[in-house]
Amino acid sequence: MSQIEEQREFEFTLEDFKHIQEFMLKETGISLSERKTSMVYGRLARRLRRTGLDNFKAYFDRVSSDLDERVAFINALTTNKTQFFREKHHFDFLSNVLVPEWQQEKRKRIRLWSAGCSTGEEPYTIASTLAVSGLLSPSYDCKILATDLDTQVLDVAKNGTYGIDVTKVIPEQMLRHGFIRGRGTKQELLKAKPLLQKAISFKQLNLTMPWPHKGPLDVIFCRNVMIYFEKDMQQQLIYRFWEMLRSGGVLFIGHSESIGEMGNRFENLGQTMFRKP
Repeated sequence: MSQIEEQREFEFTLEDFKHIQEFMLKETGISLSERKTSMVYGRLARRLRRTGLDNFKAYFDRVSSDLDERVAFINALTTNKTQFFREKHHFDFLSNVLVPEWQQEKRKRIRLWSAGCSTGEEPYTIASTLAVSGLLSPSYDCKILATDLDTQVLDVAKNGTYGIDVTKVIPEQMLRHGFIRGRGTKQELLKAKPLLQKAISFKQLNLTMPWPHKGPLDVIFCRNVMIYFEKDMQQQLIYRFWEMLRSGGVLFIGHSESIGEMGNRFENLGQTMFRKP
């Protein structure tokens, strides 16, 4: 940690970093390791410049008294790496196993949750998968809840517009059903069609706080989110997901995550997929 006190534009001490660690853990459940020191400084230094402040103590005072800056502070320290069809086997399972099950059961009401949706690639991937299967037609009552702590990435997600390079990872059938390419000055952009956007509700949510929505849910995607939480919080979240799922519902988590002691409450389907019996 000695490097934390090296010469920088703004003085940034070990005590400053510990204050940030404690704040993020208390407010969001996110545990910042000491390896994140440079990242934390870099992102918050931009906030100091924008607010016109010249030291971290004054900035912490601003965060304590200004709700908008408090939100900006949390947004700045939230990591939001995502992409379309990330861990594609999850969407193959949704398309090839779950959808046929629901159709065979004549299930018309279907509820899915993308917890930690970031800039929207995950929920739009879910929606386009369901669109190809016909589940976004008027014959079904199919809704996707997409939540994230970061309000800035939610604004991007709600807009549903992405660079045209994402077409490299979206299967052709999904592109036809769910997206439209811009024209003229917008030809380098791809936008989600209204069919997808109407199926998704984007909401700001801190996963460690009470959840306003009710189950039962058929599917929960919470991938590469729990790695930022301490072990006890991870187990609490998985238990709450288990409670929210209906019998037969499926939880998808990230490839580097596990459900730990909650494993005895789920059927392990392999490839980080777990079904509630």
